[in-house]
Amino acid sequence: MIGQLRGTLLAKRPNQLLVDVGGVGYEVTIPLTSFYELPDEGNEVTLKIHTHVREDAILLFGFRSRREKDFFLKLIATRGIGPKLAITILSGARVEELAAAVAEENVGRLTSIPGVGRKTAERMILELRSQMTPFILPEQAEAARQETAGGALEEDIVSALTNLGYPRTAAEKALSLTLRDPECGRAFEDILRNTLRRLAG
Repeated sequence: MIGQLRGTLLAKRPNQLLVDVGGVGYEVTIPLTSFYELPDEGNEVTLKIHTHVREDAILLFGFRSRREKDFFLKLIATRGIGPKLAITILSGARVEELAAAVAEENVGRLTSIPGVGRKTAERMILELRSQMTPFILPEQAEAARQETAGGALEEDIVSALTNLGYPRTAAEKALSLTLRDPECGRAFEDILRNTLRRLAG
C-alpha cells in the first residue's frame, strides 16, 4: 500500500492531481482544503496517501497533513460514508470545524455540506462524536464540553419539573426564559428555583 508520495506536481485541478515520482505519474484525489495549500505546478509536493483498493481500480487519496488523513480514515469507517463522500465532506470545511460540528451535534452545519443529508450527519455524530477531541482546537473543545454539559443540565431540570407534575412544554418554556435571565445563577439549584418561580407565577 502507498502511504506517502513525494514528487513533482505535474498538474492540478480541484480534487485531482498528477504527481511524478521517479518517472511514474500518479493520479491522486484530494479535498479542496489540501488543494488550496499546494505549490505551483512544477514544484515538489509531499502528500500523505490512503490507498483504496476496489475490484476494478486502485484509487489514491491524498492529504497535505497527517491530521487530515486521520480524519478521513474516521469518516470512511463510518457506516454509509465512502472515500468520495469523505473527500466531499473534507472539502466543505476544515478538519477542526468538522470535528467541532460533530462534537456539538450541529446537524445543520453538517448538512450544509453538499452530499451530506440529515441521516448521514446524524450517523457521523452517533459514531464519531466521542472520537473528535484530537481534532478540535482547545477553545473549540471547551465550547463543546460546555455545550454538552449545559444540555445535560437543562434536561435534568426539565425532568425534575415534569416529575413535579408540570407539563413538559411549559417546563421547557419557563426554563428557556430562566436561561436568558442574566441575574440567574448557573448552578442547578439556582436555575431550578428560578424556573419554579416562573411556573408558579
